[in-house]
Amino acid sequence: MKNIKRILAAFLACAMIAACTACEKKDETTSSTPVESAAVATADTATKDEAAGEIKFATEGKLTMATNASFPPYEYYENEEIVGIDAEAAKLIADKLGVELEIKDMEFGSIIGAVQTGSVDIGMAGMTVTEDRLKTIDFSDSYAKGIQAVIVKDGSDIASVDDLEGKTIGVQESTTGDIYATDDFGEENIKRYNKGNDAVAALVSGVVDAVIIDNEPAKSYVASTDGLKILETSYADEDYAVAVSKDNKALTEAINKALKELKEDGSLDAIVEKYIPAE
Repeated sequence: MKNIKRILAAFLACAMIAACTACEKKDETTSSTPVESAAVATADTATKDEAAGEIKFATEGKLTMATNASFPPYEYYENEEIVGIDAEAAKLIADKLGVELEIKDMEFGSIIGAVQTGSVDIGMAGMTVTEDRLKTIDFSDSYAKGIQAVIVKDGSDIASVDDLEGKTIGVQESTTGDIYATDDFGEENIKRYNKGNDAVAALVSGVVDAVIIDNEPAKSYVASTDGLKILETSYADEDYAVAVSKDNKALTEAINKALKELKEDGSLDAIVEKYIPAE
C-alpha cells in the first residue's frame, strides 16, 4: 500500500511540474511581444517582420550619423555646426523615427567601419552605392544623385576625361572618385588626401594635375579658389544612399519608409533646392 501511495505521489508531483512548466512557457510567449515605441512605429506595425527584428541604436533615443564634414553642400561646418543636405535629411529621418539626431565627424574612410561595428547607426556623406561596399554594409534607397567631376587649372591641357591618362590625379581617400580613378588610371597615378579641400590645395600648388570629386563640392571649391575650372564632361554618375549595418535590417526598412514619405511630401526636394538652387 505504501508503494502505491509513493507511486501516486510521484505521479502527481510530475504532473504539477509539467503544468507549471507549461504555464511559464505560455507566460514567456505572451510577454515577448515587440517593443512598441516611436522609433519602431515607422514599421507601421503591430505585426513587425520577424526577419527584420527591432531597430538597434548605438545610443538609446538617438540616431547617430557618421559623416565627413568637408563635403559642401552635403555636409560642412557653419558656425561650428555641421549643416548641409545630408545633415538636414538625417534630421528629418530622425524625426520620423521619433529620436534625436547626433552627428559625428570623421575621416571618410572610417565611416563604413563605424557603421559595421555599430558605434554609429548610419553613414551619410554623399556616399555612393557600390558592389564592394554592399559586401560589408547595407544601403537605403537612393535619396540623391551625384556626379563625379574633374577639376583642373585654367589653361590646363586636360580638356576631357580621356586626357587624364598618365596624369597625376588627386582624390579624397576611399571615395568613389578614388575607387574609379584607381581602376581607370592606375595606382601609380593617384594621390590620396583625407579631405577634398586638401586635394584641391595640391592642385593649386601643382602637386597634382587634376582632382576627381563630386560635382557639388567641386563647384564650391572652384567658386572659392581662383584659377580653377570644372571640365564640361562628367567622369561618372551615381546614386547617394544611407549606409546601415547588415545587422540592423529594421533600421534600413524604417529609413526607406521615411525617405518614401519625405519624397512624396516634397521635403527632400526642398532641402536639395535650398542648397543647390535650380539653374
